Amino acid sequence: MSTALPYDPQQLKHRAGEIIVNVRELAAAGWTPATSSNFSTRLDDRHVAITVSGGDKGRLTEADIMVVDLDGQPVATDQRPSAETLLHTQLYSRFAEIGCVLHTHSRNQTVASRLFAGTGHVHLEGYELLKAFTGNNTHETAIELPVLPNSQDMHTLAAQVDALLDRQCMWGYLIDGHGLYAWGRDMAEARRHLEAFEFLLGCELELRKLHR
Repeated sequence: MSTALPYDPQQLKHRAGEIIVNVRELAAAGWTPATSSNFSTRLDDRHVAITVSGGDKGRLTEADIMVVDLDGQPVATDQRPSAETLLHTQLYSRFAEIGCVLHTHSRNQTVASRLFAGTGHVHLEGYELLKAFTGNNTHETAIELPVLPNSQDMHTLAAQVDALLDRQCMWGYLIDGHGLYAWGRDMAEARRHLEAFEFLLGCELELRKLHR
């Protein structure tokens, strides 16, 4: 007699399909080079569907989506999650409203992370697209996109993210030489935030070329 799974397998199937469709589009845009990037969605109040470690994210199948608990531990599988799983699960644990976390490595994101690493943030002000971020309803505002030092120690990175979340409203952050994390209440909102950051970082990089 098979043991019942602690999560709804039909919900996993649905969420896996959502991840696959969206990530293929992100991969086609060149935002997931080599085996980089990782993606997740919430299944319920105790479980998260997340991409397995390694592999071409542009060729995901249902077998490439696994389940972890909110401590980042695999659930009912021998598969290995991304080394950065803790950076996903800390957001789900902290904010019940977060339903999706996306991590990509576009050229704009990676170059901007190096350029602004010294200041520790990217200042974004006056752009109409700032209204893409949930809660903002005017371009007459400014936000700071944090840039964190890269580390192989996910607990250190997670602690730094927690410290930032304690003192500011955030929709994402950069890791130096790495890429961007963005999140939202569902896949659509997380993608909107991701794409808005991508566009705004591209604008900031172009402005620096023009102001040389």
